[in-house]
Amino acid sequence: MTTTRISLDASRDWLLRLVTSESFIYVTKRLLQALLTLFLASALSFIIIQLAPGDYVDTLRQNPKISPERIEELRRQFGLDKSWPEQFGLWVWRIITQGDFGTSFVYQRSVGSLLWERVPATLLLAVASLIVTWAIAIPLGIVAAVKQNQLVDRILQIISYAGQGFPSFITALLLLILAQNLSPIFPVGDMTSINHNELNWFGQILDIGWHMILPTIALSVTSFAGLQRITRGELLDVLRQDYIQTARAKGLPENRVVYVHALRNAINPLITLLGFELAGLLGGAFIAEFFFNWPGLGRLTLQAVQAQDLYLVMASLVMSAVLLSVGNLIADLLLKVSDPRIRLENLN
Repeated sequence: MTTTRISLDASRDWLLRLVTSESFIYVTKRLLQALLTLFLASALSFIIIQLAPGDYVDTLRQNPKISPERIEELRRQFGLDKSWPEQFGLWVWRIITQGDFGTSFVYQRSVGSLLWERVPATLLLAVASLIVTWAIAIPLGIVAAVKQNQLVDRILQIISYAGQGFPSFITALLLLILAQNLSPIFPVGDMTSINHNELNWFGQILDIGWHMILPTIALSVTSFAGLQRITRGELLDVLRQDYIQTARAKGLPENRVVYVHALRNAINPLITLLGFELAGLLGGAFIAEFFFNWPGLGRLTLQAVQAQDLYLVMASLVMSAVLLSVGNLIADLLLKVSDPRIRLENLN
């Protein structure tokens, strides 16, 4: 009996420490803010979509094989005969009570199932681009800062300016031309080959990775150029600080001064940018997915907008906002891990 009571007391104390901890309170507050943001974003998106002339059913009127009676039946089936507030209210209520985002007009399927199929492909592309961007841009930014005004620094600055000067769609177009001239070295279209299911698990991973090369490069070029310049600027600012000069005067090795003392302080602003970087990659994924026929959320959303598939567009925008909120939250928590002196409540 005594052992059980001690165990219960320990569990209660642990739960109390968890609930009252700074991280738990911050995460809870951010999640509540995210819910409000999602509601406002979905409401604004709904109004913008409704302001567009016509709707999905209006496009069916052009088909002489569909009778006016069938048109009106479809309007009632999709809820398009109701007023805007009623449509939006019923959609939100279904999400809250049933977790149902509605039915796609075009695909005649649950919107949730469509998103479940497409979101992993978009996240795979965005995360791969994020890893490639940071793995290349940060080391080159460090080299540029350490070799300031030398030949290496000037070359890297030219590459950075050129990368930022190319819009994502131009980069994607140039890569498509390259793929066409080098065919069939770089595959274009979908994320797997025709014989994908016949491969073993390792071959399937290589197949997906090979299809990811061009869209990942297209998505990474602009982000890489900007992150390299920011890394260089932040590290140069830190290297000019008095405590860095003091560390050098004490005779510490230059590598230790740069990679231990300076980089640790210069990395914080970069972590802050992580959430915005993820949001930018998700936005850029629309272009990469369109050009390379990648079966992700961006291409699905574009097709839904063109067809005025109301509930699919709404759910896709909400999902993008969710990914943005999660990215910013992860960036804040990583910033806390990187520098324990930072208080999460001051990051708002």
